[in-house]
Amino acid sequence: MMETNKTQVTQFVLTGLTDRSGMQAPLFLVFLVIYLTTMVGNLGLTFLTWKDPHLHTPMYLFLASLALADACSSSSVTPKMLMNFLSNNHMISLAKCITQFYIFASSATTECFLLVVMAYDRYAAICNPLLYPVVMSNRLCTWLISVSYAIGFLHPVIHVGLLFRLTFCRSNIIPHFYCEILSLYTISCTDPSLNALVIFIFAACIQAFTFTTIMVSYTRVLFAILKKKSEKGRSKAFSTCSAHLPSVSLFYGTLFFMYVRPGSGPDQYQDKMYSLFYTVIIPLLNPFIYSLRNKEVLGALRKVIKK
Repeated sequence: MMETNKTQVTQFVLTGLTDRSGMQAPLFLVFLVIYLTTMVGNLGLTFLTWKDPHLHTPMYLFLASLALADACSSSSVTPKMLMNFLSNNHMISLAKCITQFYIFASSATTECFLLVVMAYDRYAAICNPLLYPVVMSNRLCTWLISVSYAIGFLHPVIHVGLLFRLTFCRSNIIPHFYCEILSLYTISCTDPSLNALVIFIFAACIQAFTFTTIMVSYTRVLFAILKKKSEKGRSKAFSTCSAHLPSVSLFYGTLFFMYVRPGSGPDQYQDKMYSLFYTVIIPLLNPFIYSLRNKEVLGALRKVIKK
């Protein structure tokens, strides 16, 4: 009787970053600037890569693919957050909530595997420069990007499917600024232990595999750089790779503390800060970290501006 008397919740309330009314307008302006900059940077890089034939190489195709994933990741979260800053109605339907999580999870998973592909690309370019055109053919490049996106699209399907076994009847308040899946588990009337276990296993496996592969690739690259006799060649190779590592470390560090660390989720404020990094800050930083120090990208940008 108690089960049948429970009312199924289909609308949720996102609490947002803060409940202080005086902070809503300033935060709206800050995150609006961040979002616009993120979209211009990522979509601009994708456009430049498509427009300039000189950028039709594996490295820039991987960068453009990463930029597209970052644009999707930011767009899945930030527009709704901006709307909530200016509105007293923070409601979101269950369908939109699941869609928001799926797009974010898909983009984040795709980014993990694209970072692996980019690390392998740098390894092949620096450790085997003479064989690089053969090893990293256009066909292999296209296949690696396609596989990264395919895994990204398929992985969240497992967690979305498991979400349908949960019922929401006790509360409809999500203590977050977007539909973060761990926050959904905390308000479920059904025991979410299976869901939490599955997301922990997949997050741990994906992060461990991709991060270890990236570190192995860059370690081998580092040894190859140290063996180079040319100071100019060593400096150029080191500059290229050193720019990637801070972004990789920040991305994986925040994901690890959110989904893999023991007992993740009890500190709501801390979890919101971790989430901000991988949903908002990293998509903003990536185009600048990977591209604006690059002469070829800057050259392509100058050509577009002149035209």
